[in-house]
Amino acid sequence: MMHILTWLLTALAGAALGVFFFGGLWWTVRGMVDSGRGALFMAASLLLRLGVTGYGFYLAAGGQWQGLLACLLGFLLARSAVLHLSAASARKEANHAPES
Repeated sequence: MMHILTWLLTALAGAALGVFFFGGLWWTVRGMVDSGRGALFMAASLLLRLGVTGYGFYLAAGGQWQGLLACLLGFLLARSAVLHLSAASARKEANHAPES
């Protein structure tokens, strides 16, 4: 029973990492337009997101492949959630776009 709880907590950690990574990507793409140096902004964001996410996977997995798999599952579920939320936000913005 403890293994199941451990895997669920590891999947939850993976989901948090996924929200951080993909939410950060969404924030970066939206903020890159207003930035004077879009390429630098994107590169810095990528390095930060990869570093935090990679280290988070390392800590959450605990050196076990089962932990890594559970973390990856949570990460991919968070990707789906962020994708759904960002698409809903884009549809909402498209409905309120000013007419030209």
